[in-house]
Amino acid sequence: MSKTDSEITFKIDDVSPAFANSLRRIMTTEVPVMAIEWVEFRKNDSAVPDELLANRLGQIPFTFDPKLYNLPDECKCEGKGCSRCQVKVIMKVKGPKMVYSSNLKTRNKDVKPVFDNIPIVELFEDEGIEFEATAQLGLGKTHAKWQAANVGYKNTPDIKIGVKNPKDFERYIKACPKNVFKIEKNKLVVVKPYECNLCMQCVDLGGVEVKAVKNSFIFYVESVCGLSPEVVITTSADVLEDKMGKFVKELKKLK
Repeated sequence: MSKTDSEITFKIDDVSPAFANSLRRIMTTEVPVMAIEWVEFRKNDSAVPDELLANRLGQIPFTFDPKLYNLPDECKCEGKGCSRCQVKVIMKVKGPKMVYSSNLKTRNKDVKPVFDNIPIVELFEDEGIEFEATAQLGLGKTHAKWQAANVGYKNTPDIKIGVKNPKDFERYIKACPKNVFKIEKNKLVVVKPYECNLCMQCVDLGGVEVKAVKNSFIFYVESVCGLSPEVVITTSADVLEDKMGKFVKELKKLK
């Protein structure tokens, strides 16, 4: 339906509300994402304590190749730490200056902050920061810093117009907060059906019928990590399929 580098809107039909909500929850909390987990400070002269600074660093999203890295508990090193599940992030800066995410350096070219202009802390004269951090994959259900996306969905709206008097058209256009209606060839028509948020203000005026289509949903996905929204969606589908496969296996064990 629509797509940018960080957002995508799509419609899915013939699925239950339970399926739609499961997909939403997985996109939010069960897609592996790269973030800083451990920070070892060697120097911190800033006004921000180590623990607060570490928390800020953890909120910075990183780009990464999901094919190259494993979750720590699924890695061959069994979580001890290796190049397949961890990435070293270093910083060594002196003030006076504003420290940004661009000052973070990694030893892997594919891993870097998604945005270079995220402010971290301001350093004044004779102040400096030096540390070595460890970034690793994690899941949003463990901590919000590993949340992959902001996701919302709604039932697909079905809008039918029965208004015939041209004098009434402007009332409906002004009543709609999403600019769904427009006058074309002396008729009131729906130009943005999927923008409708089912507020029913047009229905209250009479002459318009709006219904939520059963088992049809419009998803809005905004990636807040280093993955494209398409990868977030396809990964979520794979996770859901794997969960269902495991459920079926366990079900067959029952007697």
